[in-house]
Amino acid sequence: MDINFCQNCGGGVEERIPPGDDRNRAVCARCGRVYYQNPIMVVGCIPLWEESVLLCRRDIEPCRGLWTLPAGYLENGETVEEGAMRETWEETRARVELIAPYRLFNITFVNQIYMMFLANLGNRDFGPTPESSEVRLFKEAEIPWNELAFTVIHETLRHFFEDRKNNRFPFSVQEIEKSGLNLEPNN
Repeated sequence: MDINFCQNCGGGVEERIPPGDDRNRAVCARCGRVYYQNPIMVVGCIPLWEESVLLCRRDIEPCRGLWTLPAGYLENGETVEEGAMRETWEETRARVELIAPYRLFNITFVNQIYMMFLANLGNRDFGPTPESSEVRLFKEAEIPWNELAFTVIHETLRHFFEDRKNNRFPFSVQEIEKSGLNLEPNN
């Protein structure tokens, strides 16, 4: 439980099962307001240019210095499509046109859901940002597999290159288990 005081009345918050519920929640001991903590939605894309994929080298923690696809937290009031395009802009200064949803990853042990889209780069106008020290296109043989920041990015790229062999990119839902590469949340 990350909530100590009620935003409604300032009373102390305790963990308990509210009436009619089936799990512990943060509940104000004074006014009874229930605080629901739900998974974080992360959105991003695989920006494509001819036979290459656009990756960015993180210049922020976690995983500073490692490579990733552009992705980050969905903001309130934003669609998943808008969030994926915004995150791509913030991390690469690239404008993309989304093609289709590609993968949804459940990462329940860190309370995250990743929604990754296929996207086309409009042009080769991209570059570093305050979040990324380097941005560049990689052909499949050039992907720095041992320098990828997160398991979900590794899996997204692995699935993409497998699917590209058949030129079929079906949407699917996948699970990321706790064992694996670096599992810290993406910013």
